Amino acid sequence: MKFKRSKNVKQLTRRDFLKSSATTVLTLPTIITSSVRGANAPSNRITIGCIGLGAQGSWIIRGFMSQPGAHVVAVCDVDTNHRENARNVTGLSAKSAYNDFRDLLARDDIDAVVVAVPDHWHVPISIAAAKAGKDIYCEKPLTLTIAGGRRLCDAVKRYGRVLQTGSQQRSDSRFRFACELVRNGRIGKLHTIRVEIPRNTRPNPLDWQVEEVPPGFDYDMWLGPAPWAPYTKHRCHYEFRFLFDYSGGQITNWGAHYLDTAQWGNGTDYTGPVEIVGRGQFPKQGLFTTATNTNVEYTYANGVKLMCTTRSDDANEGKIWFEGSDGWIFVNRSRIDAHPKSILESHIGPNETHLYNSTDHQRDFLDCVKLRREPAASVEIGHRSASLCHLGNIAMLLGRKLKWNPEKEQFINDTAANRMLTRSMRAPWRI
Repeated sequence: MKFKRSKNVKQLTRRDFLKSSATTVLTLPTIITSSVRGANAPSNRITIGCIGLGAQGSWIIRGFMSQPGAHVVAVCDVDTNHRENARNVTGLSAKSAYNDFRDLLARDDIDAVVVAVPDHWHVPISIAAAKAGKDIYCEKPLTLTIAGGRRLCDAVKRYGRVLQTGSQQRSDSRFRFACELVRNGRIGKLHTIRVEIPRNTRPNPLDWQVEEVPPGFDYDMWLGPAPWAPYTKHRCHYEFRFLFDYSGGQITNWGAHYLDTAQWGNGTDYTGPVEIVGRGQFPKQGLFTTATNTNVEYTYANGVKLMCTTRSDDANEGKIWFEGSDGWIFVNRSRIDAHPKSILESHIGPNETHLYNSTDHQRDFLDCVKLRREPAASVEIGHRSASLCHLGNIAMLLGRKLKWNPEKEQFINDTAANRMLTRSMRAPWRI
């Protein structure tokens, strides 16, 4: 999308940008890019840079390449193989493929970025992108910590950016209809929400060995703000999800989707529970550290109970049930069901609650970039849904009931729990 730059904004060179970025993400100077927005923008073309080019990142690239008005102009990954694969897909030259995300963000011809890196990088890169004047499509879970999520929300608001969290169920008509039925009382008074998430079927490497870093893989940059650790292939790429240094296990992987749907149906998008109890099973040996069995109960101020548990089988799919005084609704990515069945024949009237209507998550992001409005899964929604995941992990790790103030985003009279709201970052990175 080619927009006119304000004449009052000083042009910032790439050299200036990188110099100020050497030791910190948040001290990056503000760049007003080509996306100075407005209804009278001279073009509908939105230029996109993609950061993180693994399986999910590659899927997202193809999705945006198929969207009218979207043009991928740069790619970035610390793995040369991923980078070259993305270049082949996009047809970009070598000079438009980067190892360091700061090089990509320094380009003033990029309107928006896709952030599809491991979870521990989501907030630092997204904050840097906001300060660089880019809009952001960031994969779920949006954050690694609750405190980091609040800082990202503040940065997106401060710099006037659009951020879409990659919670694609917000753009699925099946999930939207289920939540509208619940919000409009078709099951009576909602009292219980049950979420089941897949268990981790990846074997925990019990006898893992320190390995040589593969050629073309910038492992130090991959670690970034996470604690230093010796390289093993089981630490990186998909399996990072099962180490707390980089992610939170299946509750942040699948839970980020289905706990988000629970928030939507409960009408608690911008708040959270007031009490959490967790009982988890964690590995006693091996490389992986996140829960192998999840059992968390959340209580909301409106009295609704939300239970999140691990499936007993190996199916790689989540489930959610909304239970009310007059019936229930079940929904997942394959089907929707209800009792009584007549609930599904219900029509949501013009004067009833209609939820945000998006049928394509990436299209919705692009439209919101043009119109400067909040998308289906805004930064605040993404932060609050990720917070549910993190609250569950904290409760399971501590093994006791926790009281939570969702307005202050602090545990009540619990110093030990409050220390777990943030994490230290490896120098020179900070937010």
